Amino acid sequence: MIATSLETYRSKPFSFWLLLFLSSGAMLTAFPASSLLSRLYYNEGGQSKWILSWAAVAGWPLPALLLLPLYLLGRASPTPLSLSLCSWYVLLGLLSAADNLMYAWAYAYLPASTASLVAASSLAFSALFGRAIAKNRLNMSSLNAVVVITAGVVIVALDSGSDRPPGVTPRQYALGFVLDVLGSALHGLIFALSELVFARALGRRSFHVVLEQQAAVSLCAFAFTSAGLAVAEGFPAMRRESARFAHGGQPAYANVMVWTALTFQLGVLGGTGVLFLASTVLAGVLNAVRVPLTSIAAVIWPSVTQPRE
Repeated sequence: MIATSLETYRSKPFSFWLLLFLSSGAMLTAFPASSLLSRLYYNEGGQSKWILSWAAVAGWPLPALLLLPLYLLGRASPTPLSLSLCSWYVLLGLLSAADNLMYAWAYAYLPASTASLVAASSLAFSALFGRAIAKNRLNMSSLNAVVVITAGVVIVALDSGSDRPPGVTPRQYALGFVLDVLGSALHGLIFALSELVFARALGRRSFHVVLEQQAAVSLCAFAFTSAGLAVAEGFPAMRRESARFAHGGQPAYANVMVWTALTFQLGVLGGTGVLFLASTVLAGVLNAVRVPLTSIAAVIWPSVTQPRE
């Protein structure tokens, strides 16, 4: 089995490895940046979980803009939309919107490094859902990684009060922890379902289907989140938040929103690319690898992750 797997990967063209490298790099750089920006949003005076969730999917045109030249130059043709494919897009968009909202609540009450470590539990869920839904194979190294990451999350839970941010109550911290774990489970489910869409609905014809899926799913998530933001009267709240945003006011607020949208979309696009090129399990492993990167970044830029006085 190992020899067969090695031979399969050796037969892959250079373009495959280049795309896999770029997709993995996008996950490992954009997701930590997005985590720090989420914490910065709250530290500088942001309060709305809906606004942060909305910012995460407001960058949905990015994959569409990357896809447009391929259509115009005749390098790819749009995938015909069917009722089944549209249903998948709507379902994944709804799940993504719920996932983003859970993470927004988690980052409101947890430090960026802790939230990222707990979110790494998505590796366990990715492995389980990948096996159950996408029929991924699990080897001993994958199982070992799942055990190690899960043990790390348990250790954090046992010492959950030591890094509680100022002003956050024990109940709020516990709520953030629980929602982070639930969001991680949902993240693993989204990974597995996305891989299933590639296998059954889109096919693995060309990398442009990654851009198609990401644009469509993000658009659906944007629609659901915008509806929730409107009901919560979040759009008028943006103006009030930007006016009192610390250390820069409206320009700083706009920068945080724009970079949150760009980094999140880039990270998700990288994750979707890894799913297309490899598997749900590898996407989960890379999602866990970003944990030390986020922690290192939090140490390098403590002013971003520590609440302002």
